[in-house]
Amino acid sequence: MAFTETTEYDYEVVGINKLVQVRKANIIKKDGVQVGRSYKRYVLDPGTLDGSDNLVNTDISGESAEVQAICNAVWTTDVKNSWKATLISNKPS
Repeated sequence: MAFTETTEYDYEVVGINKLVQVRKANIIKKDGVQVGRSYKRYVLDPGTLDGSDNLVNTDISGESAEVQAICNAVWTTDVKNSWKATLISNKPS
């Protein structure tokens, strides 16, 4: 009776600001047969604003290599500049 746990990821890149939606599935198997599965969903964006309206890049160092590769590929300078402009325009007055 051996239990194993594996993790699978699904990704989706959304919108002009290239938000990366991640669905992480934890799969539990007993003797090779799936007995459980749980999901965690979250969204990664290119960054946040600091007090001077500079964009601070999102720390993706804790993400899987696949998620890091996707973020690094889609979060170009143009995308980051667009995201920064969006954040500034949505700031409360």
